[in-house]
Amino acid sequence: MFPDDALTDDAFLGGRVQLWQPKRGYRAATDPVLLAACCPAKPGQSVLDLGCGAGAASLCLGARVAGLALTGLELQPAYAELARRNAARAKLDLVVIEGSVLDMPKPLRRDFDHVITNPPYYLPLGTPAADSGRDLAMREAVSIREWIDAAKRRVAPLGWLTVIVRADRLGDTLAGLGSSMGSISILPIAARVGREAGRVVIRTRKGGRGDMRLLAPLILHDGPEHTGDRDDHSPQAEAVFRRGEGLDHLLT
Repeated sequence: MFPDDALTDDAFLGGRVQLWQPKRGYRAATDPVLLAACCPAKPGQSVLDLGCGAGAASLCLGARVAGLALTGLELQPAYAELARRNAARAKLDLVVIEGSVLDMPKPLRRDFDHVITNPPYYLPLGTPAADSGRDLAMREAVSIREWIDAAKRRVAPLGWLTVIVRADRLGDTLAGLGSSMGSISILPIAARVGREAGRVVIRTRKGGRGDMRLLAPLILHDGPEHTGDRDDHSPQAEAVFRRGEGLDHLLT
């Protein structure tokens, strides 16, 4: 487990969510916040967060939508315990189960209204991160195709799968969806106007019959470059990162 002096106390959603995170290791940034903002969950529905880490995506979603039945799966016990601590602090009912997506623990072998996931998307080749926990959280040990296949199996009929990945892994992610998932919406996320998208959010419905849609990009920052020590979020990004608003309107 992480000792208290190895943690930082970080604010998300303008302070609506406080998250203890390791000083060294995997640290949540914008990806889980955007993932939570794109999930169309409604009060009373069930949500499974695959690879929940310290709980950032689940807790941001729970802060926006009351009355959700939140469950997380996390491979690394230290992060699973941290997610439980963060959930207890936030007074949100997040059940965190330890295990692998390739050997789904028995309590998770059921249907969920929503599955959300920010899978490890760095290829196995390359220089490992100095911290083994961070490397395991971000580098593929399970291929994205296998990860997405495991995720879609947990989605209830007409339920939703929401994924955020690096843009260059879009093809592998779509390949993992297979024929059971339809009504696919793809939201590119670019740092600034004129920049390539660095991330994409994919939202898809089990049994959906709608066409695949490639949406206009979400721009995170105003202006061509960062100037000065200040936030320069676009209005849409500010609504998500500071006020905890959703992005459902962009994907519907």
